[in-house]
Amino acid sequence: MILARRTGLYLILIALVALFASPFGWLIITAFKDNSEMAAYPVHWLPEKWQFGNFSKALNFFNYLGYARNSLIIAGIYSVLITLSSAWAGFGFARMAARGKRLVFGVLLSTMMMPAMITLIPTYIIFARLGMIDTYWPWVLWGLAGAPYLIFLFRQFFANMPRELEEAAIVDGCGYGRIFWRIFLPQSWPVLATSMLLSFTWVWGDYIAPSLLLSTDHTTLAVAVATQYINEGNQTPINNLMAAGSVLYILPVLLLFFVLQRGFVTGVSTSGLK
Repeated sequence: MILARRTGLYLILIALVALFASPFGWLIITAFKDNSEMAAYPVHWLPEKWQFGNFSKALNFFNYLGYARNSLIIAGIYSVLITLSSAWAGFGFARMAARGKRLVFGVLLSTMMMPAMITLIPTYIIFARLGMIDTYWPWVLWGLAGAPYLIFLFRQFFANMPRELEEAAIVDGCGYGRIFWRIFLPQSWPVLATSMLLSFTWVWGDYIAPSLLLSTDHTTLAVAVATQYINEGNQTPINNLMAAGSVLYILPVLLLFFVLQRGFVTGVSTSGLK
């Protein structure tokens, strides 16, 4: 009976994995097709001839590596700054005493329910008046501001750390700044990995903010992949090159996940415990 239940559970899980992975699998198959096969009927589930050259064509169709560099710079700056600022704010909420701290923390969490779209126009107006359009400064300021969800993760993690660590450091003459940098931050690797991965993917996959704030020459790879694989003759998308470019586009995120996956899983599973 137990074996039958376990077998049934595995079959359900395999079916769910196949369901969720099917779009990614179809993207990979499309990346190896000739563009004429995209409109073929009946549908060609596998390429008649595998076009391995699509990937080199995708890289050379436009300045792919230049846009990738822009994305890496923006995502790198943002993920590092927002991780450090969120960690500092989470440490303050978890370990420092202040009147009204619970109220402020509740207001902070309530902002997660606010759709980002409603701040889009005010954000553009502010950055335009500050002369920050077509620069990296918007992502620097967003990074320094922290993120409510990441602050919550750090706060929950720091709240679970033993009080004796903090008390011993205070006895030795450490202030809260040294306690944070020397004791709490080095021990928060699981949440640091989670924050770095999440914040990096937020920016790497963002289409709206770069389209709004950056020019075509300085935009990110997400915008370029979505807009520049166009046949100039009839303005139709070259879908097989777009698929090949998309496969290459997601490789950095997959690589980052494989590097940080242990810390990511541990951070998500422990930061909400009390």
